[in-house]
Amino acid sequence: MLNSLRSIVQEVNSARDLGSALNIIVQRVKAVMETHVCSAYLRDGKGQYLLMATDGLNQNAVGHVSLGLGEGLVGYVAQREEPINLELATAHPKYQYFEATGEERYSSFLGVPIIHQRQVLGVLVIQQVDSRRFDEGEEAFLVTMSAQLAGVIAHAEATGVLKAMGQNAQEARFKGVAGSPGIAIGHVVVMSPAADLRGVPFRSCDDIDAELAFFQRCLGSARDDVKNLGKQLEQRLNTQERALFDAYLSMLDDASLGGEVTERIRQGVNAAYAWSEVILEHERNFSSMSDAYLRERAADIRDLGRRVLAYLQESSQQSRVFPQNAILVGEELTASMLGEVPKEQLAGLVSVQGSSNSHVAILARAMGVPTVMGAVDLPYTQISERRVIVDGYRGMLYTDPSANLLKHYEDICAEERELVKGLEALRDLPCETLDQHRVPLWVNTGLMADVVRSLERGAEGVGLYRTEIPFLLRERFPSEEEQRLIYREQLEAFAPHTVTMRTLDVGGDKSLSYFPIEEENPFLGWRGIRVTLDHPEIFLAQIRAMLKASEGLNNMRIMLPMVTSVGELESAKTLIYRAFHELVEEGYQLELPPIGVMIEVPAAVYQARELAARSDFLSVGSNDLTQYLLAVDRNNPRVADLYEPFHPAVLRALHQVVRDGHSQGASVGICGELAGDPAAAVLLMAMGYDVLSMNATNLPKVKKVIRGITLEKAEQLLDEVMAQEDAESVNRCLERGLGSGLTRLLGMPELPEVIH
Repeated sequence: MLNSLRSIVQEVNSARDLGSALNIIVQRVKAVMETHVCSAYLRDGKGQYLLMATDGLNQNAVGHVSLGLGEGLVGYVAQREEPINLELATAHPKYQYFEATGEERYSSFLGVPIIHQRQVLGVLVIQQVDSRRFDEGEEAFLVTMSAQLAGVIAHAEATGVLKAMGQNAQEARFKGVAGSPGIAIGHVVVMSPAADLRGVPFRSCDDIDAELAFFQRCLGSARDDVKNLGKQLEQRLNTQERALFDAYLSMLDDASLGGEVTERIRQGVNAAYAWSEVILEHERNFSSMSDAYLRERAADIRDLGRRVLAYLQESSQQSRVFPQNAILVGEELTASMLGEVPKEQLAGLVSVQGSSNSHVAILARAMGVPTVMGAVDLPYTQISERRVIVDGYRGMLYTDPSANLLKHYEDICAEERELVKGLEALRDLPCETLDQHRVPLWVNTGLMADVVRSLERGAEGVGLYRTEIPFLLRERFPSEEEQRLIYREQLEAFAPHTVTMRTLDVGGDKSLSYFPIEEENPFLGWRGIRVTLDHPEIFLAQIRAMLKASEGLNNMRIMLPMVTSVGELESAKTLIYRAFHELVEEGYQLELPPIGVMIEVPAAVYQARELAARSDFLSVGSNDLTQYLLAVDRNNPRVADLYEPFHPAVLRALHQVVRDGHSQGASVGICGELAGDPAAAVLLMAMGYDVLSMNATNLPKVKKVIRGITLEKAEQLLDEVMAQEDAESVNRCLERGLGSGLTRLLGMPELPEVIH
């Protein structure tokens, strides 16, 4: 059964469209399970479950028979969200007969829901003439098949929606992970590495004759390359091996691959996309073959495909013109791709792969470009030149937005522009409450691009300088002197304000290409302080560079990431003291900087008192702490909805840390994204946090909210919030306590009802 399952999934993955995929499913499942009927029902835009494919029922019923939620056996399966296995379907009270299907002769019925990301996409049904209950093995196989195919069907369904062009285009929504806050409205430019067969964007062609001529020229160039390569290797290959080049040449003939591509171009598709589709179909066909020799030919097809594609893309890459509001979309966007677009034309970014900690997301936040990462279900090659909305607050992308949705987001953009104008006036004003309680607002940085933005927004210090970024942007470890220069630049830019330098924090979702850490569960693996303590030579070089950089400025603090025990803190302090004394002996005029601990794992929360007694300050990393407390990876789109920073458990942990830290005389700050949420900032202030450190973009918003409230009212609100039992209740409590005007400041625009 397992081999059959894999085979069916492979075949479905190679289907050109949703209709083909569904036909493969019903035909192959029927054959493998040796039953009389297999049918697939999918939910349409009206919430009805429509018969989309069948092998066994009347074909005339396809596209015509539909059932609502809870209606008939199919609707009942969808409603219950679990399999229904019946020996005699007609005896069930939910049975509903449709004459068009011709199903009256079938007695037994097994229906399983097709569920993707908590949504019932459809129902997969098998039926048999005999009156019998399908056994447990058969039911388990169909459930497994449904689960395996759910993602494929969702992707194919989305692709089908996107293929409608012009006036027939339908609004579609895709969920990812928030990478950089903000709203962007513009037109898509699909970015892909050269000769990436899977990343070629769909484009139509108006001049078919010109496109055909262009395709033939590219084929000719590829033929010449293959011939020349064959001649160069002629003396080094035997006759059988040289035959491969002859096979390449024959595949390029009009009777083979060239002919299939020509036919698609005549249907109005541009040459590069038509070529990639044909090559990928042949590659999948060869890959699924049982014969080992034929399977290996898939690599030959792929190699040939890339050679021709390089010629097909060459002219389009040279003539690329970016629209005024360009939204870059790709499977995996890179920093170099951002550099191709003029700064004033880049409006937003969407990456299918990656997380909020990817290089491109970090750069996007520094540049203030709205970004969505991890949009795994997005058929990105289908949306070239389409109008889209990027919601970087929620991690959502909308394609072909309706007039209603477009107007809604345009209003939000206009309000944001007005809000920014009002916030600029706060730059030089202190962050203090109406009853004169002062709260220092610091920033999180990692790039020099952050510095100007931070100072313009009125930052009073740096609560987190991510020293790993210079490591991430290189192909080797930076030398001690290279590090010193980078750190000195940062310290001088903010002097005399404090700069908190976090020691190297790699592992988890931050890996160095030249120092790979491959683990099954990286978030529970070798990361943060664990790496640097295991490699004291790396740690000592970094500490020496930091100390040298601080000479004469004395505005630096050192912060240790991912500490889980007192022993780790003591080991790190020993190395820091060693580096300090060595440099003093070498003649450097230094002061020992304050040393602090990041509280970002539950173990540190419950040892905050002991850690505070042995350090100068504590700083909560709320991003990781929330992930570990809730067992949720916020960069995983499947569970990102469960990442809830206002969860009562998170709030109680935050409150305990500040109490325990203060009990030992240590300063306590917070440098996670929670500090940049204006509503959360009010609660953190009321808890007693000494410093709030955040992204520079959020600093004016936080200052505005804090300047509009008294500490007494904030403490009353905190008492009310801490009595709540779930995050939803906490959010309602905050809305009541802080007023309706908070929505825009939070950067969480309310959606119109049609989208909920």
